[in-house]
Amino acid sequence: MRGKSFTTLTAAALSMVLLASCGNSGTEGADSGGKEVPAVDITKEPAEIVFYSNNGDPVESFDYRFGNSIRKKFPNWTIKYIQRAGAGTQLEDLIANGTRFDIFFQSIGNFEANAFPAGIQYDMTELIKSQKIDLNRLDPTVVDAVKQASGGKLYGIPVFTNNLIMYYNKTLFDKFGVPYPKDGITWSEMVDLSRKLTRTEGDTQYFGFTHSPSHMMRMNPLSIPNADIQTDTPTINKDDRWKKYFQTYYLDPMRVPGYLDGMKKLNKIPDINMFVKEQSVGMYGYLSSLIYVWEQELKSLNWDIVSFPTVEKGIGTQSYPSYFGITNMARNKEAAAEVLKYMISDEFQSELARKGIMPVLQSDSIRKELGKESPYKDRNWNAIFYNKFAPIPAKAGYDAALVSQYVSFGNQIALDKADLNTALRNAEEAALKKIQEYNSKNAK
Repeated sequence: MRGKSFTTLTAAALSMVLLASCGNSGTEGADSGGKEVPAVDITKEPAEIVFYSNNGDPVESFDYRFGNSIRKKFPNWTIKYIQRAGAGTQLEDLIANGTRFDIFFQSIGNFEANAFPAGIQYDMTELIKSQKIDLNRLDPTVVDAVKQASGGKLYGIPVFTNNLIMYYNKTLFDKFGVPYPKDGITWSEMVDLSRKLTRTEGDTQYFGFTHSPSHMMRMNPLSIPNADIQTDTPTINKDDRWKKYFQTYYLDPMRVPGYLDGMKKLNKIPDINMFVKEQSVGMYGYLSSLIYVWEQELKSLNWDIVSFPTVEKGIGTQSYPSYFGITNMARNKEAAAEVLKYMISDEFQSELARKGIMPVLQSDSIRKELGKESPYKDRNWNAIFYNKFAPIPAKAGYDAALVSQYVSFGNQIALDKADLNTALRNAEEAALKKIQEYNSKNAK
């Protein structure tokens, strides 16, 4: 954010919005004569619910995934979405201008990093009780994660999630006579496959495996917290599991013969474009959402998916949920809660699943709907829920900044630009500065 001036601006702008907001409407009770008054069906009354996310999702994506279904369910309500699209639509711009939005959504880590400094979060605990929203139906790891970051308060409800799976290029496996990976593949088995696929043919350097370093870090299967949020100290050089993390997820697959030399020529870790577009990577660890986010791009690739390779049998990566939270400037919190209640209903979650979007409900029947309306419904959708989720550690508002630092130094390790111990020490120093900057800007 922008320091104390932004914090002061935030408070002033929010005060104006809140003064202009209407009070919450009642649903039932007693009249002056003590007689019970029938509950009011608020869905029959007009209301406007405004969504906002600074993740850059276009309006078409919002409507396809959420907006169209919500409007159909609540025809008397106006459902709007503000897209972050340049100047004037950044979070700080909306708050400075007094622009109201009722529901803010972002992925885990980014939700906290944006909502908390801006001061827009609202504890929905009591509202969830009064609106009879049953969170026990959701996967507990994704519900608990948001509470861990806020001292037990509930600032957001998970609506959909992601995890890491392994995509593979069937053409490359066929070209080099290597058998396809299968669900349940272990990390060591994947490294063996990577060794067989990593080679130079003509002018093309092929790499057996790569992953997205930032997502690998955020969703690490070892469940290492990025910081001790009780003491506001980075863990990168304190928790010995980080050494195992970098050895396992960077050095082991990236030190098979020919891999490091190939990386040094690129001066980067092989990336998503090299897997999907250049097709010089055999296996790619990435979010399950790629199937619908890059629906068109994937058409040029002969691909399928398997479960993410495991170090501990049956334990995959952490879940990567997106939280939807009512803001403290919301004009009609009961109506906003009704929308969220619908978004975690069987009906809505089944719609998401059929589109290929990971639902958050603990329902085998809904999970079996996954991908049925996707253009790629013939792919191995069972891979997505094959492993159990690793636990999600507590995250602070500065968590996203730490991930960026850890990834930067992790890339140095991968490219052999720094030894492991030196990189961890330097990452610790950089991370500590980020924590201090965050706390200084957001001091009460």
